[in-house]
Amino acid sequence: MRYIAAYLLAVFGNNESPTSKDLKEILDSVDIETDDEQMNKVISELNGKNIEGVIAQGNGKLASMPARGAVAASARGGSAAPAADAAPAAAEEKKEEKKEESEECDDDMGFSLFD
Repeated sequence: MRYIAAYLLAVFGNNESPTSKDLKEILDSVDIETDDEQMNKVISELNGKNIEGVIAQGNGKLASMPARGAVAASARGGSAAPAADAAPAAAEEKKEEKKEESEECDDDMGFSLFD
């Protein structure tokens, strides 16, 4: 991922065809170690391609993937506010279930470890 990010930084910095030296300079500036083999693979895969097209193609693939949070938000009318309200309620339900389970365990054994 670091090599892709460096490649994108170079391209968006008006370098149409970044080299491994360009990527290495970017990554070295933030003290990130580089692996020449992986860096060269990223360069060979992306070299000569329209980056905006690659990003658009990737967004299309991501849009087709189901996501639990997105489904819940769209089922509630598409706004994030109801989904945010539902999160604390779900957390409270989980806490209550855990309390019930722990009480049942104590009843089954007849004693508590800390009594």
